[in-house]
Amino acid sequence: MIYDIAIVGGGPIGIACGLEAKKNGLSYIIIEKGPIVNSLFNYPANMQFFSSSERLEIDDIPFISKEAKPKRDEALEYYRRIVTNHKLNIHLFEKVDVVKKQTDTFSIVTNKATYKSKKIIIATGFYDIPNLLDVPGESLKKVSHYYDNPHYYAGQKVAVIGASNSAIDAALECWRKGAEVTLIIRGPEVGQRVKYWVRPDIINRIEEGSIKAYYNSIVEEITENSITIKTGNEHVTLPNDFVLALTGYKPNFKFLDAIGIHISKDEKRLPEYDGETMETNVKGLYLAGVICGGMETHKWFIENSRIHAKMIIEHIKGNR
Repeated sequence: MIYDIAIVGGGPIGIACGLEAKKNGLSYIIIEKGPIVNSLFNYPANMQFFSSSERLEIDDIPFISKEAKPKRDEALEYYRRIVTNHKLNIHLFEKVDVVKKQTDTFSIVTNKATYKSKKIIIATGFYDIPNLLDVPGESLKKVSHYYDNPHYYAGQKVAVIGASNSAIDAALECWRKGAEVTLIIRGPEVGQRVKYWVRPDIINRIEEGSIKAYYNSIVEEITENSITIKTGNEHVTLPNDFVLALTGYKPNFKFLDAIGIHISKDEKRLPEYDGETMETNVKGLYLAGVICGGMETHKWFIENSRIHAKMIIEHIKGNR
């Protein structure tokens, strides 16, 4: 069959697009390379959202959480129940390899099948590709660009690289589980966007000496037993067991480029789309969610991009 819409990405915004398509009687398929809301599933086990639960709701479906700001597992339960209760047509653990524009349709080739659709919505987020340090030793098994559970690092010397929420949460959690934590920050301070109830905590731990922080510092080399950093004009080598390089992530620009989406040449790497319809320069192909921000990964969140689903479906309906 030829679907009205193929949605690439089964995160919160992809799910919102599927719900909107179903409500409007459009045939659709959601293709997700992992489990339901794969990116959220790979968030740290103890992560607490910056947003309150009502701001994470989609399609006016109530999200009830124990605290005002829900934890990761509560979000997983919420979005999973939406998918199962609404019987959304979602194909899980199926990776999209190629999207090709044909005369009046798109061809979507995955690792399992080939589909055809009249329209495409890309809602793949940016959590799949880490920003690499590009230093010797980064490929060692002790180095990770993702963080899950602090228990693993108890009693170990852990270097956490980064100044944003993910890095600061990891530093505090690992320290509280008994790790010796060193925080390596490129800039002069802990990031201003760190959650307002967490930032004073990390600053206090640094000031009291519980967590050692190196500001204005970069990593030069990682070995099996150490990490070398440049801090100011000094080169410092520290004993080290594990490195958490939590320096952020980026969208799959190669995938967008291969489809034909124009991407700005500056450091922001912004994809081209109409702000009122979310349609890209490729007619019939839309962007939804955080992927719209390019390298500005702090610009779009669930709460301010969930509206994209309605915008896109309304435009598609008007052009059928």
